[in-house]
Amino acid sequence: MNIVKYMRTKLRRLLGQKAKTAWISHPLFLQHEPDTGHPESPKRIAAIEAELERQGIRSVMQAVQASEVADKQLALVHPRKYLRFLESVQPPAGKIYRLDGDTVMSHESLQAARYAAGAVVKAVEMVMKGEAFNAFCAVRPPGHHAHSGKAGGFCLINNVAVGAMHAIANFRLQRIAVVDFDVHHGDGTEEIFGNDPRILFFNSFAQGLYPFPETGRSKERNSVEIEFAPHTGSRMFRKAVREQWLPRLQAFKPELVLLSAGFDAHKQDETGRLNLHEADFAWLTHKIMRAAESAEGRVVSVLEGGYTLESLAASAAAHLYVLAAQGKPECVLQYDRHLRHSLSKGRGGGKRV
Repeated sequence: MNIVKYMRTKLRRLLGQKAKTAWISHPLFLQHEPDTGHPESPKRIAAIEAELERQGIRSVMQAVQASEVADKQLALVHPRKYLRFLESVQPPAGKIYRLDGDTVMSHESLQAARYAAGAVVKAVEMVMKGEAFNAFCAVRPPGHHAHSGKAGGFCLINNVAVGAMHAIANFRLQRIAVVDFDVHHGDGTEEIFGNDPRILFFNSFAQGLYPFPETGRSKERNSVEIEFAPHTGSRMFRKAVREQWLPRLQAFKPELVLLSAGFDAHKQDETGRLNLHEADFAWLTHKIMRAAESAEGRVVSVLEGGYTLESLAASAAAHLYVLAAQGKPECVLQYDRHLRHSLSKGRGGGKRV
């Protein structure tokens, strides 16, 4: 261990119980109400919180209230013209405004979006200053479909992009890994960062889903994409991550890792087409943290998709169990045994899972 890493570790230990995983949220996120029956429901965060309480995970995290993002922080990602447009269409209380068929604003939506971006800025500040080992931003509305000048896919402001640009502007970081494992293509994040050499964008998604990226299109040089066929399951998912993501992530040597944490690739999710299990999200979290050791634990995870409440809660809890350094959750132990048994039974031998 080099002297800088040793001293940082000692400092974090001296900070005591406060230097642990931060759960960053705000009551405003429950007041963003797109429409009755809309999948991006206020119940999503409540479902995650309930599962964390049930498993005892909340007790090992520090609760932090998000702050509103500053205009100058937003301006690093979104032009003022776009922000003025969002302000101009903000509906009165009790009404909604449809930006498109999927993206809906209620009276509190824009304020909630500003606090969602502010949550990620807060998380970046905390992990960079050693006030938290890592952080999870339980935010709404999500952000990875928001382009620099256009809303879409339930998203108004690109939360992860705002956090990344804040880290570059304020901490002079030169290597940030953005890992998007939502079942939908992170088109907004891809557009914002383009070929920015300071960002390496890892993006996995299912074929045939919004925003319907064109097959064979030219990809950004700073993008590592995995496009999965419908109904892809755990083994193929893990194999692709091992072969296509982890070597690039390790070689990049990021100083900070930002996760667009969507849990809609779960087999039970109503909007997805993949067949993942909650254990896959715990496995992925562990592998990313190991491959990105150069970041010294500086990981900020930001809630994106996941719309079936039961699978969302189970998947987010598995993710946070690993993020909060609690080891392997029980779902992983059971599911890994299942994978080994089924592989051995079907092929006559075991393999790593």
